[in-house]
Amino acid sequence: MNTPLAHRAPTGDIPPQHWQGGAIDCTACACAPLRALPGEQGCEPGHACLQDVYARRIDRFFRWHPSLSDQQLSHPYFEVRAIAARRASVFRLRALIDDPDETVRLQIALRLPLEQLPRLARDPHREVRLRVAQRLAPAALAALRDDPDYGVRELVALRLPLALLPTLARDADRAVRLRVAQRLEMPALLQLLDDTAPEVRRVVAERLPVALLPRLAQDPDWRVRWEVAQRADPATLAALCDDEDPEVRRSARERRAAAPGPRTLPARAPTGVAHG
Repeated sequence: MNTPLAHRAPTGDIPPQHWQGGAIDCTACACAPLRALPGEQGCEPGHACLQDVYARRIDRFFRWHPSLSDQQLSHPYFEVRAIAARRASVFRLRALIDDPDETVRLQIALRLPLEQLPRLARDPHREVRLRVAQRLAPAALAALRDDPDYGVRELVALRLPLALLPTLARDADRAVRLRVAQRLEMPALLQLLDDTAPEVRRVVAERLPVALLPRLAQDPDWRVRWEVAQRADPATLAALCDDEDPEVRRSARERRAAAPGPRTLPARAPTGVAHG
């Protein structure tokens, strides 16, 4: 026989429902003795319940009873395992590395000790690998340079040690190479001078030493040439004053006009004795 479902859920909220379907039977629940306890010491079907299908109610139950998290890491409902993993002892999390549900593995990736995190570097789900790429020590990120997801590789490009970063300079994805261009130092930056994406070459033009900017002054994309015009030496700037693109010409001419030219000394009055 089901117990009454007194709860504090807002009017119109999702009705209490067992995670396997049907009504919640508190008499069949191991947590039933908690019903007799007041407030947040107990549990409330429809508000804070371990057996509800609704994740928010499960989360509220574990917020009230974090000490029960370790006991529920093998619960058959994935939402219970995932939410319990947020508060369970880190020493118990390793057992969930191969959990069949990615929601659980995602929680594990957020809390697992760093030395165990490489075990999830080849997880089949991209969201899990993204969390791994965010947390791994930079020196350990090399294992993710060939990840099939560009988002993971982009995170790797943001955090990989500079000594290893040139290995991503020819990545197939423009977004990854863009991150590489923002971090590479000379002379490795020269690898991207002929990149196929103008967005990447523009970043190169922003960071290239001024003496090497003439190598991009004839770039086919006006945005790259415009970037060159912002920093080029006088000789390169003079050539860009006649560029085919009006924005490049205007920028080059304005900068050239603003450049300090040779200073002319004012004429000095003749000295000596005036003759009448």
